[in-house]
Amino acid sequence: MTTSVSSRHRTLSLAGALALALGLSTIPFAPAGAQAPAKAPGAKPWVAPRTPDGKPDFQGNWSNETQTPFERMGNQGPTLTDAQAAALEKRAQDVEAFRDRPTEPGEEATKTNGTYELAAVPGEPTFVERIAQAAGGAVGGYNGFWLDPGNKVIRIDGVARSSIVVDPPNGRVPPLTDAGKKRMAERAALSKKFGEFDGPEMRSLSDRCLTSFGSNLGPPMLANYFYNNNYTIVQTKDHVMIMTEMVHDARVIRLGATQHAPSQVRPWFGDSIGHWEGDTLVVETTNINPLQLSQMSGLGPYRGASDKVKVTERFTRTGPDVLNYKFTVEDPENLTAPYSGELPFNRINETIYEYACAEGNYALPGMLAGAREQEQAKVEPKK
Repeated sequence: MTTSVSSRHRTLSLAGALALALGLSTIPFAPAGAQAPAKAPGAKPWVAPRTPDGKPDFQGNWSNETQTPFERMGNQGPTLTDAQAAALEKRAQDVEAFRDRPTEPGEEATKTNGTYELAAVPGEPTFVERIAQAAGGAVGGYNGFWLDPGNKVIRIDGVARSSIVVDPPNGRVPPLTDAGKKRMAERAALSKKFGEFDGPEMRSLSDRCLTSFGSNLGPPMLANYFYNNNYTIVQTKDHVMIMTEMVHDARVIRLGATQHAPSQVRPWFGDSIGHWEGDTLVVETTNINPLQLSQMSGLGPYRGASDKVKVTERFTRTGPDVLNYKFTVEDPENLTAPYSGELPFNRINETIYEYACAEGNYALPGMLAGAREQEQAKVEPKK
């Protein structure tokens, strides 16, 4: 769904699926993002539109939906051939058509006929398919109607990429430092002291309708591989506001500021300050909320980051419908090296409606109430 009046999401238990996907040597995953069109011979170079104060105009609605994995899978190289990219794109389209086909009257839902959750589509599943199938866990997740991950792989300068991460050259987040491993182990040990349904604090930020799942607003801003990967940018002389559709989160970037907020001030999505380098907006973010940093999902950018993590983003208009986005994550206390990534944001000429997250009001009490019923059933004598 490119736009949604009311959208829904659930906790994503993806670690196992991600590990499997990253270990496979080849998985079809379809391309992400239109790129600036090739210039015809003799055509005038495209010039970015300007705001009243003379800066490149980034305003409007954008999407970074993609099926390109955050990290490179298996032994793939950094790029895909045109034939590989075309095959992956077709697979994504075939999967969408398969799941959207009409259901026969009286047809029983099974795991193989396509009417049961995300039933397997004939052929080798893509990275995104594996993630979607894993998200529902033992109880199942959404069917294909609700999903809109996009059906394109990332193309930069017309060349299809195999991962969002481009540095290190292997396309993967660097290993943890010894301190990072210790921090991760301590967090894991702490979580084992509680049941996953002991209270709302044990549920994910997305279950509690605090942030999107994944890292939509970040920083860095990444696709979540499910839906609602849409953004609105509003720009003034002194500020840039980026709002993401999922959970209507917003980040306000202070332009021209040279100092961050005091270290004890740690808002959602951090403290962002920006400046212009020619036609590129450079944004530096620190002071990210500790609840975000504690997220340990393999699809997320932080990996149990320290409070010293810094994210630098670079936004550049490369065509009338493309905003190129680059980022670098630095966390010397947690990662053995920085890492960088790149992906396009593509203009969408559609309205973005409110993301009415209901999990915190309805699903979360239901999950906790169900857990209490299970606990009570264990202590009550059987009748």
